[in-house]
Amino acid sequence: MVRVDHLHKRYGRVAAVTDLSLEVAAGEVVALLGPNGAGKSTTIRAITGLLRPTSGSVAIGGHDMATDAVAAKRLFGFVPDRPYLYPKLTGRELLRFLGRLRSVPDAETRAARLLSDFELSGAADALIETYSHGMRQRLTFCAALLHGPPVLIVDEPMVGLDPRGARDVRLLIRRHADEGGAVLLTTHSLDVAESVSDWVLLMTGGTERARGSMAELRHRVGDERANLEAIFMELTMTADAEAIDEREARAQA
Repeated sequence: MVRVDHLHKRYGRVAAVTDLSLEVAAGEVVALLGPNGAGKSTTIRAITGLLRPTSGSVAIGGHDMATDAVAAKRLFGFVPDRPYLYPKLTGRELLRFLGRLRSVPDAETRAARLLSDFELSGAADALIETYSHGMRQRLTFCAALLHGPPVLIVDEPMVGLDPRGARDVRLLIRRHADEGGAVLLTTHSLDVAESVSDWVLLMTGGTERARGSMAELRHRVGDERANLEAIFMELTMTADAEAIDEREARAQA
């Protein structure tokens, strides 16, 4: 459902992402992880069409983002880490607007169900500017799911959510994949990634550092009982040490 082939993105002399490839199949949750500056946000923006790669390609459901962007964008819902919601609309008005924009059949019924699922029915007719951060995050999920997309792309979904909201989002992500959808997830909550993902791609310095299921990653670090946090720390610390060695070698040369 999501295919990234040899993605490169440069900003002048700075390489934000270098030669990254990944596929997310129907029925999978894939977690894209890494420390700050690893290239995750750049990758997500390229996948969603918010920026143009320097080279390489992105396709959603077989539609190339460069040549068939409208068809590609119909197939995914996107939950950004910093969503912008029109503050002078109510939650219900926002979903009504998006339903018309996307020509969603039975949009009012779908919106009412989503508002109920995310416990926003009582605030549906209040202005969004009165919503708490957590309420805005839940409304963003409603907006992303309104058109019933087969692909869900989620960037830092747990920001501002209380424990119950975070649990509900975990269940939603897993259910979306179990019902045949595909989910690409970025998060700093490694326990969330471990609990919902089928496999993980770890980035450092704009490149792939490791990928695999929990079993495969545990085998890689030589600890069959390691959790994802321990694996993350082991692999990123090793990457940092290698980067320092490489810089020192270049300086000596």
